[in-house]
Amino acid sequence: MENRTLTRTQMDNYATYLRTGERADATVEKYLRDVQAFARWLDGKPVTKEAVTQYKIFLSDQGQTSATVNTKLSAVNGLFRFLGWEEYRVKFLKVQRLAFRESSRELTLPEYQRLVETARSLGREWLALAMEAICGTGIRVSELRYITVEAVAIGRADVALKGKIRTILFPGKLARKLRKYAQKQKIVSGAIFCAEDRKPLSRFQIWRAMKSLYKEAGVKPSKIFPHNLRHLFATAFYRSTRDIVKLADVLGHSSINTTRIYLMTTGAEHIRCLDRMKLVS
Repeated sequence: MENRTLTRTQMDNYATYLRTGERADATVEKYLRDVQAFARWLDGKPVTKEAVTQYKIFLSDQGQTSATVNTKLSAVNGLFRFLGWEEYRVKFLKVQRLAFRESSRELTLPEYQRLVETARSLGREWLALAMEAICGTGIRVSELRYITVEAVAIGRADVALKGKIRTILFPGKLARKLRKYAQKQKIVSGAIFCAEDRKPLSRFQIWRAMKSLYKEAGVKPSKIFPHNLRHLFATAFYRSTRDIVKLADVLGHSSINTTRIYLMTTGAEHIRCLDRMKLVS
């Protein structure tokens, strides 16, 4: 098997390829970080099947979870696929599907409400409303840019991501709040959630702003991140409708298996379920 060496040009071409594809910005950034980490690990040495296997072992020995290791291997495999180096692709670690989520990361409804109330009490109405927009509709944080004055006026937003377009409906109360906020901020068109330069707020800006609320809100930092609001929406929607197919459509999932991950309960709730079965005398 021919040995090959990664070059700066190849890495730059791969970055361009990812950025022009139908992928979320956060996904592209993650892929690039992971392939750059692999290139640094190689430190100029040629790419061989043995080297890639050793990198897999190296990641596993760092104490990272199997899921984390696999996401990094996925990025490296993607690079090899782009370069036509299929022979260097490596198999993923086997991961047993978890039956429940870690309670340390499960955001409860009262905790979410405290975050929103805290943001408002600190005068950060934009942040409180952004959290309500994500949790009230189930959109991704990267999709906040689709909440525009025009979309609010008709009560729905058409979100385009990964080559698909789905329609997001705004609850009446949320639409009224968004309309009132836009009027107060004198935003007459375009994105409602934006920085002073009128550019849409980034995922990192919202993540950082949410994290800053943890002390005043009394919520563990491990539970505070934008995607957890989407999880809370999914749980509440399913409990209300018991329709996982409709939920998958609303969330924009192409596979029900992805939606199932959002519906995993905590270990504590799993234990209560086992207790209700009364199989132990």
